[in-house]
This record gives sequence, C-alpha cells and structure tokens, in this order.
Amino acid sequence: MKKILVAYFSASGVTAKLAQRLGKSIQADIYEICPQTRYTTADLNWTDRSSRSSVEMRNPDCRPPLANPVPQMSAYEVVFVGFPVWWYREPSIIDTFMESCAWNGQTVIPFATSGGSGLGETHLHMQKLAPKANVKEGKRFSANVAEKELAEWAKEVM
Repeated sequence: MKKILVAYFSASGVTAKLAQRLGKSIQADIYEICPQTRYTTADLNWTDRSSRSSVEMRNPDCRPPLANPVPQMSAYEVVFVGFPVWWYREPSIIDTFMESCAWNGQTVIPFATSGGSGLGETHLHMQKLAPKANVKEGKRFSANVAEKELAEWAKEVM
C-alpha cells in the first residue's frame, strides 16, 4: 500500500473539511499548510486591491512563510495538495510549500475548492516549483463533495 499525505491550506475552513474527508477516505496522513500569520477576513477581501491576499497574488515572487515545518517527503509516495483557488491559481502559501519540500519523484496531485473557478494551469506552475516531483493535473471540487466520490477520484489519479 502506498504511503499517502494530504497537505492542505484553508483560509475559511472549506478546504480543510474537504481535505479531512479525502484523508479519511484514503487512509492518508494529514498536514495543514499554515502561514506564519493567519489570514483575517480583511486579508481575504479580493475586491480590495490593498488586501493581503490581493497584494500577494499580484506578486509572483511572494512566498509567505510557513508556521510549521514541512513533513519529511521521503516518507510519502503520493501527496495530495489542497487549497482554495485564488485568482485562477493556487495561493502563494502553496508556492512556499512546494518550494520548501524535498521532492524526489513523488506524485503530487492538486485538489481545490472554489465557487466556480477552475484550476487552469496550476499543475504546470506547481511542477516548475517542484521539478523533482511528478505533478498531475488535479481537480476542483464543490465544498460538499461526498467522501465516496473523493475516494473514487483518488484511486483513479494515483
């Protein structure tokens, strides 16, 4: 049996709930990707060009620091990376996570929550950040996706 990790970032709790259901359905370890400074409601106001998330997403070099050390990636064969879609891609904290890990051939599978935006070319961007990983295309899910559907999807993509 493959050793699997579900790593996720969740600003509002929606992605956290989905990540927990995915982890339970595939018997994976769980790791929460936490920024050193948590996002406030004001930070997440995408209509405010001066909000923290807006400023970060306009700067492709932005790498918010992580609050907790990344897991030892050599222990895992497959890593699901979950996040809310921000500005049609992964949040900058995911970029920090991808660059902070010692990848060595692991399969990385993005998954996301969103009110309607797809993942676009997120997997290609994540692959550039982690050239020694094998990043697959991934999928966007609604917040209330069933555990069974998550498990079936995970089996297909692993």
